[in-house]
Amino acid sequence: MNPTNPKIVRKVDGQILNVLGDRQNIKLSGQDTDGKFTLIEQYNDPGVGIPPHVHENEDEVFQVLSGQVEMSIGDQTTTLNKGDLIFCPRGIPHAWKVVGDEKARALLSIFPAGLEDMFQELSQLPAGPPDLEKVARICSKYKLRFV
Repeated sequence: MNPTNPKIVRKVDGQILNVLGDRQNIKLSGQDTDGKFTLIEQYNDPGVGIPPHVHENEDEVFQVLSGQVEMSIGDQTTTLNKGDLIFCPRGIPHAWKVVGDEKARALLSIFPAGLEDMFQELSQLPAGPPDLEKVARICSKYKLRFV
Protein backbone atom coordinates (compact mmCIF):
# COMPACT_ATOMS: atom_id res chain seq x y z
CA MET A 1 0.00 0.00 0.00
CA ASN A 2 1.34 3.42 -0.93
CA PRO A 3 1.27 6.22 1.61
CA THR A 4 -1.13 9.03 0.80
CA ASN A 5 0.53 12.41 0.35
CA PRO A 6 -1.06 15.63 1.60
CA LYS A 7 -2.58 17.80 -1.11
CA ILE A 8 -3.97 21.33 -1.04
CA VAL A 9 -6.72 21.89 -3.59
CA ARG A 10 -7.61 25.49 -4.36
CA LYS A 11 -11.01 26.61 -5.57
CA VAL A 12 -9.73 26.88 -9.17
CA ASP A 13 -7.93 23.51 -9.08
CA GLY A 14 -9.19 20.19 -10.39
CA GLN A 15 -10.03 18.40 -13.61
CA ILE A 16 -13.16 19.82 -15.25
CA LEU A 17 -15.34 17.37 -17.19
CA ASN A 18 -18.71 17.47 -18.90
CA VAL A 19 -20.22 14.04 -18.29
CA LEU A 20 -23.42 13.76 -20.32
CA GLY A 21 -24.34 17.31 -19.29
CA ASP A 22 -23.17 16.93 -15.68
CA ARG A 23 -20.48 19.58 -15.09
CA GLN A 24 -17.89 18.07 -12.78
CA ASN A 25 -14.62 19.21 -11.29
CA ILE A 26 -12.64 16.26 -9.95
CA LYS A 27 -10.94 17.70 -6.88
CA LEU A 28 -9.39 14.47 -5.55
CA SER A 29 -8.98 11.24 -7.49
CA GLY A 30 -7.95 7.76 -6.50
CA GLN A 31 -4.38 8.72 -7.40
CA ASP A 32 -4.52 11.41 -4.71
CA THR A 33 -6.14 9.21 -2.03
CA ASP A 34 -4.47 5.84 -2.64
CA GLY A 35 -7.77 4.58 -4.05
CA LYS A 36 -9.74 5.31 -0.90
CA PHE A 37 -12.17 7.88 -2.34
CA THR A 38 -12.89 10.44 -5.04
CA LEU A 39 -14.18 13.96 -4.39
CA ILE A 40 -16.04 15.79 -7.16
CA GLU A 41 -17.59 19.26 -7.19
CA GLN A 42 -20.64 19.54 -9.43
CA TYR A 43 -22.14 22.80 -10.71
CA ASN A 44 -25.23 22.38 -12.84
CA ASP A 45 -28.18 24.25 -14.32
CA PRO A 46 -31.79 23.50 -13.39
CA GLY A 47 -33.02 20.43 -15.24
CA VAL A 48 -29.64 18.66 -15.34
CA GLY A 49 -29.66 15.26 -13.71
CA ILE A 50 -28.74 11.61 -13.91
CA PRO A 51 -31.47 8.95 -14.23
CA PRO A 52 -31.88 6.03 -11.80
CA HIS A 53 -28.78 3.88 -11.61
CA VAL A 54 -27.06 1.38 -9.33
CA HIS A 55 -23.41 1.10 -8.31
CA GLU A 56 -22.22 -2.39 -7.40
CA ASN A 57 -18.90 -1.27 -5.90
CA GLU A 58 -19.23 2.28 -4.56
CA ASP A 59 -21.02 4.17 -1.83
CA GLU A 60 -21.70 7.89 -2.38
CA VAL A 61 -22.28 10.92 -0.21
CA PHE A 62 -23.91 13.82 -2.04
CA GLN A 63 -23.96 17.21 -0.25
CA VAL A 64 -25.68 20.29 -1.66
CA LEU A 65 -23.64 23.48 -1.27
CA SER A 66 -26.11 25.81 -3.05
CA GLY A 67 -29.34 25.50 -4.99
CA GLN A 68 -31.76 22.59 -4.79
CA VAL A 69 -31.39 18.99 -5.91
CA GLU A 70 -34.18 16.42 -6.06
CA MET A 71 -32.81 13.05 -4.97
CA SER A 72 -34.45 9.69 -5.35
CA ILE A 73 -33.10 6.66 -3.52
CA GLY A 74 -34.92 3.37 -3.41
CA ASP A 75 -38.59 4.34 -3.22
CA GLN A 76 -37.99 7.73 -1.54
CA THR A 77 -37.76 11.12 -3.24
CA THR A 78 -36.79 14.34 -1.47
CA THR A 79 -35.46 17.79 -2.25
CA LEU A 80 -32.08 18.63 -0.77
CA ASN A 81 -31.25 22.26 0.01
CA LYS A 82 -28.00 24.01 0.92
CA GLY A 83 -26.26 22.03 3.65
CA ASP A 84 -28.33 18.86 3.20
CA LEU A 85 -26.70 15.59 2.27
CA ILE A 86 -27.66 12.05 1.37
CA PHE A 87 -25.82 8.75 1.72
CA CYS A 88 -26.35 6.41 -1.23
CA PRO A 89 -25.11 2.91 -0.37
CA ARG A 90 -23.97 0.62 -3.15
CA GLY A 91 -26.65 -1.64 -4.58
CA ILE A 92 -29.54 0.80 -4.08
CA PRO A 93 -30.99 2.63 -7.11
CA HIS A 94 -30.68 6.41 -6.93
CA ALA A 95 -31.03 9.46 -9.18
CA TRP A 96 -30.69 13.22 -8.95
CA LYS A 97 -31.92 16.32 -10.76
CA VAL A 98 -31.32 20.04 -10.19
CA VAL A 99 -34.65 21.73 -9.45
CA GLY A 100 -35.71 25.30 -8.74
CA ASP A 101 -34.54 28.45 -10.52
CA GLU A 102 -30.83 28.53 -9.72
CA LYS A 103 -27.79 26.44 -10.48
CA ALA A 104 -26.87 23.88 -7.87
CA ARG A 105 -23.42 23.22 -6.52
CA ALA A 106 -22.74 19.94 -4.76
CA LEU A 107 -19.89 17.80 -3.47
CA LEU A 108 -19.95 14.14 -4.43
CA SER A 109 -17.76 11.79 -2.41
CA ILE A 110 -17.34 8.28 -3.81
CA PHE A 111 -15.95 5.37 -1.74
CA PRO A 112 -13.76 3.67 -2.95
CA ALA A 113 -12.25 5.66 -5.82
CA GLY A 114 -12.38 4.57 -9.44
CA LEU A 115 -15.53 6.03 -10.97
CA GLU A 116 -13.56 9.11 -11.99
CA ASP A 117 -12.08 6.88 -14.72
CA MET A 118 -15.60 6.14 -15.99
CA PHE A 119 -16.46 9.84 -15.90
CA GLN A 120 -13.31 10.57 -17.91
CA GLU A 121 -14.36 8.04 -20.57
CA LEU A 122 -17.92 9.36 -20.72
CA SER A 123 -16.66 12.94 -21.06
CA GLN A 124 -14.89 11.93 -24.29
CA LEU A 125 -18.16 11.05 -26.05
CA PRO A 126 -19.24 13.50 -28.77
CA ALA A 127 -21.56 16.38 -27.86
CA GLY A 128 -25.26 16.02 -28.57
CA PRO A 129 -27.70 13.26 -27.72
CA PRO A 130 -25.72 10.39 -26.21
CA ASP A 131 -25.36 6.98 -27.82
CA LEU A 132 -27.08 5.09 -24.99
CA GLU A 133 -25.62 1.73 -26.00
CA LYS A 134 -22.10 3.17 -25.84
CA VAL A 135 -22.88 4.85 -22.50
CA ALA A 136 -24.21 1.56 -21.09
CA ARG A 137 -21.12 -0.31 -22.34
CA ILE A 138 -18.75 2.16 -20.66
CA CYS A 139 -20.74 2.14 -17.42
CA SER A 140 -20.93 -1.65 -17.28
CA LYS A 141 -17.11 -1.83 -17.24
CA TYR A 142 -17.32 -0.02 -13.90
CA LYS A 143 -20.26 -2.11 -12.62
CA LEU A 144 -22.74 0.75 -12.89
CA ARG A 145 -26.07 0.14 -14.57
CA PHE A 146 -29.13 2.24 -15.31
CA VAL A 147 -32.48 0.92 -14.07
